[in-house]
Amino acid sequence: MLAHSKDDEQRIALLYQQFGGPLLRHVRRSTGNDLQWAEDVVQETIVRAWRNSARLHWEPGLLWAWLLTVARRIVIDGRRRRSARPTEVEPPEADTISVPDGADRTLSAIVVADALGHLSDEHREVIEQTYLRDRTISEAAEILGIPPGTVKSRLYYAIRALRELLREKGAAG
Repeated sequence: MLAHSKDDEQRIALLYQQFGGPLLRHVRRSTGNDLQWAEDVVQETIVRAWRNSARLHWEPGLLWAWLLTVARRIVIDGRRRRSARPTEVEPPEADTISVPDGADRTLSAIVVADALGHLSDEHREVIEQTYLRDRTISEAAEILGIPPGTVKSRLYYAIRALRELLREKGAAG
């Protein structure tokens, strides 16, 4: 390691006084406004300036360009490190993890089946043919032996009646 003189330490202190604030503002933009990361980058940049103080050109314009280049490279290295390593996440507590068990779906099916049982035979048949057996209006009409218009009408009133039954049971909004 190179020995640093008192002059080198004074130069670095002046360097930080003169360029620390502007460098921090510049680096914050490069770090996505992450103040802690930006402060770390500025600190590392100043440390590298101190290590290379004997080789630096102390003209303000050249010094500023050198500082910006070093800071930019530190930010790039930081981004590479972050992307190469997966983000660490705390494992969730076992008792806070919800596991779908199908109970809600089963309960809903029971409530709907019960409500269907309260419909008239004609209404229940059109719902069964169209919704539960996934048939078209024409197919349901052919199977039930009634005109398609009648299937549409019965289906409309069957759905209204089913919604009302479910609303009474508190199962539909």
